[in-house]
Amino acid sequence: MASITIRKLPEDTKRRLRVRAAQNGHSMEQEARELLETELARAEATSGNLGDAIRRSSGGLDLKTPPRRGPVREPRVR
Repeated sequence: MASITIRKLPEDTKRRLRVRAAQNGHSMEQEARELLETELARAEATSGNLGDAIRRSSGGLDLKTPPRRGPVREPRVR
């Protein structure tokens, strides 16, 4: 198992972590582990392609692709 040290953690954040850990019957270390694991799993579950991410961040805005004008030409290779 790996270990990390978190420097410059605001006192208020540390206090909130301590309170949350106590409420859940965990040590601060266990609570931090669970928070990290939960958030990383959530982030992985919601990741998708760029279009989906933009749609989610824009509140579901769905832009239509305009129709093409004329036939699609084959690319010329020189």
